[in-house]
Amino acid sequence: MAKRARPEASRANRLADEKSPYLLQHADNPVDWYPWGEEAFEAARREDKPIFLSIGYSTCHWCHVMAHESFEDTMVAKMMNDTFVNIKVDREERPDIDGIYMTVCQMMTGTGGWPLTIVMTPDKRPFFAGTYFPKESRFGRAGLTQLVPQLAKVWREQRDEVIESADQITEELTKQTSTGKGDDMDGRFINTAALQLNQRFDEDNGGFGNAPKFPSPHQLTFLLRFWRREADEWSLEMVTRTLKAMRKGGVYDQIGFGFHRYSTDARWLLPHFEKMLYDQAGLLMAYTEAYQATGDPGFKQVAEEIVEYVSRDMTSPEGAFYSAEDADSEGEEGKFYVWTMDQLEEVLDKEVAALAATVWNAKEIGNFKGEASGRANGANVLHLTDEAKETVMVLGISEHLMKEQMEAIRRSLLEARSDRVRPGLDDKVLTDWNGFMIAAMAKAGAALAEPTYVDSASRAAEFVLGTLRDDDGRLLHRYRDGEAGIPGHLDDLAFMVWGLLEL
Repeated sequence: MAKRARPEASRANRLADEKSPYLLQHADNPVDWYPWGEEAFEAARREDKPIFLSIGYSTCHWCHVMAHESFEDTMVAKMMNDTFVNIKVDREERPDIDGIYMTVCQMMTGTGGWPLTIVMTPDKRPFFAGTYFPKESRFGRAGLTQLVPQLAKVWREQRDEVIESADQITEELTKQTSTGKGDDMDGRFINTAALQLNQRFDEDNGGFGNAPKFPSPHQLTFLLRFWRREADEWSLEMVTRTLKAMRKGGVYDQIGFGFHRYSTDARWLLPHFEKMLYDQAGLLMAYTEAYQATGDPGFKQVAEEIVEYVSRDMTSPEGAFYSAEDADSEGEEGKFYVWTMDQLEEVLDKEVAALAATVWNAKEIGNFKGEASGRANGANVLHLTDEAKETVMVLGISEHLMKEQMEAIRRSLLEARSDRVRPGLDDKVLTDWNGFMIAAMAKAGAALAEPTYVDSASRAAEFVLGTLRDDDGRLLHRYRDGEAGIPGHLDDLAFMVWGLLEL
């Protein structure tokens, strides 16, 4: 079993008694973090301080970067503690809070993401928003060591303007989030959606738009339905090209299976390495439905591989599904997943390692450039290309024999990789995400005639219905470490209903 990365322990703050893996990652920060709750807001009112709200999640790479640079730094922590009451929120535990303040950030800055940074009045009215901030200003991005004193000065000397700004932002937020009755859905909306996806389709690489490129399985399942409804063959073509390109790319874990969160480039080569449960669920559904639509055994194989990954690495002993795996291990993004030629040759003999390198496009200098350095460093993200397949064909190896050989090689590399320090596991169980995976697993079980998949879906459903309920029988949102909590949201109800219907 691979070793899991563990944070170093030191002194604890107010987050030490929380259940969220993300909050616990910050329990030893010198920042005097509060969890979201009345105690924090009362302290802000009593001390006449604004609130510094930081929202993220446990497998978020840039959340880790900001924590290591700033929240673990005693000088930055003192500045923050002197200026603010500081609150940490796990966006996966509290999507309701995250949804409100992400809307604020997008309103104020035109963009969003995690870590999400909000500064607000003690009564929760925001007046400053952003995402990641470095410790020191660089590349045109303000650093916390400059930003915190500026915000402290504005709070002291321009309070009336701050309050006026906060009122205006809150008023605009109320307008944007007020919902009325929507228009009736008809063919116009469906045709417009299909047209827009067609216009954004990348014919060279599959997928939609440019870098960064997300798998977006909901768009693929929509197009499958549009193809079925309208007999539109191009919609089916967009789906099949995209699914094949993703399976060959580095965004797919060629050794252990499962999809990383997104590709940083347009070719699906260099991923952001975290793995989320909801991505596995959506893509399991997309590959299953693509197999139903086309009969292509390659799509069936990918569905089976996703299930293998989720069953092996993302399922609790009780049968519930965990939330995510981190991008980082040993302080480095992707270290668990990449291979140098020397590492391949340590596991395989030289001739077999050369074959693996040809098939998976590994090079002595490395096959990608680091985002920060812009240089290759000898590391390789394993991926497949048509060119590599043609090179192998020149060797005169039959396709059947090649598949057998590559499967044996993959298993050897998987076994060797299990000795590495594994990325952190977010082992909380979320009701909505489990409902999504239950739906996907049940659908795959029925479509592929695999009763074990249906059994897995049943076990997860029994866990949620038996454990994630309050005394009145209502669904709760999160379970971890023996404790279920947080009242269920609409998503929890909707996804569990979907899962139960598929089951």
